Amino acid sequence: MSVKLALSALLVAVSCYSPLLLAANKAEIALGEQIYNQNCSVCHQADAIGKPGFAPSLTNPELLHIASDKFFEGTIRDGRGGTGMPPFSHLGRKNIKAIVAYLRSHTDKPNIAEKVNKQPDAHGDPRLGKEWFHSICSTCHGANGDGYSAGGTGTAIGKKGFLSKVSDGFIRTTIKLGRSNTRMLGFQGASGLANLSDREIDDIIVYLRSLPE
Repeated sequence: MSVKLALSALLVAVSCYSPLLLAANKAEIALGEQIYNQNCSVCHQADAIGKPGFAPSLTNPELLHIASDKFFEGTIRDGRGGTGMPPFSHLGRKNIKAIVAYLRSHTDKPNIAEKVNKQPDAHGDPRLGKEWFHSICSTCHGANGDGYSAGGTGTAIGKKGFLSKVSDGFIRTTIKLGRSNTRMLGFQGASGLANLSDREIDDIIVYLRSLPE
């Protein structure tokens, strides 16, 4: 078969297959919305926008932009020990993946999780990181990164349930850019709440990694 004929056959196959893929994706999203409403909306709200001091937004565009499916699926499956997020492993892999598909349907931003997670590991001074954390981050996340249980409006970023599922690149990018429509604003650049340097951010990450120990 010539290259031209092969390409023609491929285009025909793709054109026939695309509607099937689209239909399957819509069905998965619909299933995910149904399961979300039954299990998640009581805390994360009907529109998954979350509630400060109670449950985080799951449809924040910056979160969906940098978080992998593995991050979402693992969090839903395992929960977050020491927080109000219980494990939902009983839902099964298919239903958990459907929930993630539903969450992803809230944005058309491309997912860059692979690129973010390939960032180098943080290397810094945890003693300096502790100072930055307590002067900047603890107001929302609690003195020990305990989050809502410490009376803060931020999530429990100092617990193993979070730290075991995120890369240093994920934490670094979140600190730099923040998350729109939440109380987590960026901490780098002229518009940041504090113009932290890359080294200072890495100091904070290294300190955070030491908390569960």
